[in-house]
Amino acid sequence: QVQVVASGGGLVQPGGSLRLSCTLSGLTFDEYAVAWFRQASGKEREAVACINWSSQTIYYRDSAKGRFTISRDNDINTVWLQMDSLKPEDTAMYYCAADMIVVDPDYMGAANFDYWGQGTQVTVSS
Repeated sequence: QVQVVASGGGLVQPGGSLRLSCTLSGLTFDEYAVAWFRQASGKEREAVACINWSSQTIYYRDSAKGRFTISRDNDINTVWLQMDSLKPEDTAMYYCAADMIVVDPDYMGAANFDYWGQGTQVTVSS
């Protein structure tokens, strides 16, 4: 049984930082791409960042480039999303997802990912 556990969300002031963690079990971790999605109230779920199995290919949505960093350690089945210079518009529920896909902007739709975590809330507010 595949389990995806995300953590690290919280309340932070604009300009602050948070580090989200995602730990996966029940699958061969180093065969899977892992992505972070977010969904703000009343909006569609959107991919924020995605990393392939070898960390050689990484996708960021435009609004995350230069502020967010995705990384992984295949020895401990964990992916992180370091978020710096946070803005109020980053406020959302953040989800971790995994699938055996090619990391490419054309494949970053939520429907392409089979395994999902429970979400962790990020709120950026003063």
